[in-house]
Amino acid sequence: MEPARVPDAAAFRAFRQQCEGSGGWQSCYGRGGLAVCIQAPPPGSGVHRLKCRIDIPDVPAETVYDVLHDVEYRRKWDTAVIDTHDIARVAANADVGYYAWRCPKPLKNRDVVTLRSWQVQDGYHAIINFSVKHPYPPRKDLVRAVSLLTGYLVHSTGPSSCSLTYLAQVDPKGSLPKWVVNKASQYLAPQMMKKLHKACVKYPAWKQQHDVSVKPWLYPEQNNLPLLALSELVLQRATSLENIDESGLSEVKEERGDHSGSEN
Repeated sequence: MEPARVPDAAAFRAFRQQCEGSGGWQSCYGRGGLAVCIQAPPPGSGVHRLKCRIDIPDVPAETVYDVLHDVEYRRKWDTAVIDTHDIARVAANADVGYYAWRCPKPLKNRDVVTLRSWQVQDGYHAIINFSVKHPYPPRKDLVRAVSLLTGYLVHSTGPSSCSLTYLAQVDPKGSLPKWVVNKASQYLAPQMMKKLHKACVKYPAWKQQHDVSVKPWLYPEQNNLPLLALSELVLQRATSLENIDESGLSEVKEERGDHSGSEN
């Protein structure tokens, strides 16, 4: 078992390089300042990587960063979420959290338990997470997925503008049909980024009415989560979780406004 570690400066630099690099990525969506790319899995792996980038001309980087952190607000704007909450803190810039989300019908819904860490440096705001083993009980109606590396990179491009990159490498713990990858890259991911942009525009007004001064991701002294020793956490390996085979399932045509979505 490999112990979990809070990402260091080198890990955040590597994540930024992955977000900004173009080698090996295949473009599958590009429209209106929003681009989505996928990277095929290496031999022996079935896990694609997904990258989305959106230009946000009307929201400062600091606000986008707040929205990505604010669990209470996420429950309001993220229509894919089934449940999300923080479990424990492990460092001033790291915590363990739970996220469950709706998958495209007729697939089973998924959840993850991750160690999330964040850093603000040189005009960049970064949040990255990966799955860890934690005794948080699994739900019978959900499949426990594995985040190999997922995160957000917000780059300030002006006093009231920024770019946001979302990078995801998530093992869904199952054999999925090809239409799922296509739908995630060409529909679900762009939809999520557009929803996130709208949520960022509305956040300042919402936050004024909801604990306006409480931002534990900026002020660690406000964090009242129970403290968990990092030594108690190990990386969650996909091999220790049950696989399910959904490769034969056909896509269900959903009504407009359906709450399907993708992992955070």
